[in-house]
Amino acid sequence: MTHCIDPHAMAKFAAELGYDDLPDSLLTVLRRSFLDTMGVAAVGSTTELSALARKGALALFGAGAAGPARILFDGRTVSPAGAAMAGAFGVDSIDAHDGTSPNKGHAGSAIFPSLLAIADAMQVSGAKISGRDFAVWLAIAYEVSYRAGQVQHATCADYHTSGAWTAVGVAAASARMLGGDENQIRHAAGIGEYHGPRSQMMRCIDFPTMLRDGVGWGAPSGVTGAYLAREGFTGAPALTCEGIDAAPYWADIGEGWRTVEHTHYKPYPCCRWAHPALDAVQALMTEHGLTAGEIASVRIRTFHNATRLAGHEPKSLDELTYAIAFPVATMIVRGRMGIAELNPETLNDPEILRISRATELIDDPHLTEISVGKRWAQVTLVTTDGREFADAARTPRGDTDAPLSDAEILSKFNAFAEPVLGAPRATRIAELSTVFDGLDAPAFGELLDLCLSAP
Repeated sequence: MTHCIDPHAMAKFAAELGYDDLPDSLLTVLRRSFLDTMGVAAVGSTTELSALARKGALALFGAGAAGPARILFDGRTVSPAGAAMAGAFGVDSIDAHDGTSPNKGHAGSAIFPSLLAIADAMQVSGAKISGRDFAVWLAIAYEVSYRAGQVQHATCADYHTSGAWTAVGVAAASARMLGGDENQIRHAAGIGEYHGPRSQMMRCIDFPTMLRDGVGWGAPSGVTGAYLAREGFTGAPALTCEGIDAAPYWADIGEGWRTVEHTHYKPYPCCRWAHPALDAVQALMTEHGLTAGEIASVRIRTFHNATRLAGHEPKSLDELTYAIAFPVATMIVRGRMGIAELNPETLNDPEILRISRATELIDDPHLTEISVGKRWAQVTLVTTDGREFADAARTPRGDTDAPLSDAEILSKFNAFAEPVLGAPRATRIAELSTVFDGLDAPAFGELLDLCLSAP
């Protein structure tokens, strides 16, 4: 494939991409993201947020001519847009899914629920979908989402949620799934961008609620854009793909892969901005043999937006997710910050609250300046006898320069999925998702059933 720098570069890429164009490095990322996202989706299906979103989808998004699509790990059918909405909210209800630091957000939480929903509806209509097909659609969705998001961050004053730019990637990939040509893909992206949620991320940082990262509305916006474009509805151009300032971000589309360069994975189920401090605390406590009872206070120097997470006394899972002080205190007290720590009883743990209240977040201008493609923090622990233990400023594990191993991602998946799905089903999902692009249509259909039917 060759691509020139022109306003239609995105649409040409999405219309022409084939499986043989996907490099091994990209396929590795897509396989890891499949496994990782399904683990998060499994435990996400147990949250109150997810239950409410599914209830809303069942009330508002009945299956129509597009065909029925099952909601992730639920089994009940709605329209593809409804399944995308409910599934995206479900994944996003546990803040442990893959992400991209340059975009300050996440793509997989919108992409997987959307594409799985459409694939399910297509299968009902008799389509034979292989893993190779799904790999191409995933590649389009991720790459277009990442690039559209980077354009948006570079050209818009507000910091918008991931739903704003994943709507574009989901629309482009969904249009390709539905057999759309280059022109229909252009219009789908334009519709998805125009109707996608330009939701303000810092509002949900300052006032954490179930709105989360906007993907719950970005996903169905993209899916709807694709179905509308298929029927002839117009919406091009998407300014994040075809605007004057967008050109540099699309110049190497189909040759360079932002998905490979920028996808990270999260070891802890909370906002990524807390992760460097969590890594630092874990290292300091282990290296110096400290116990929680010895810790009098904590100082965390970090970038400006991260200080707005704060969260010294969260009252809900949403407030805990968008916090730093409380997760760090949890790591100090329990030596971990995992799914078990999302239990409501954790919010009332007196020792965690003691340390959380004694945690100071310091807005550091230098760390703010360098936290562009990275997220920086520096932690100092102060003991009850006056000693101080300081860690060097660091960025979080899971980035491409400090990646989680395949074994770590599998361990995380098992910890998330097995309590919800049982070991046999979780094991089978892991076996199939890590080789999904090699599956023929019957085997890929089995993987769909495993990911979409009720626990």
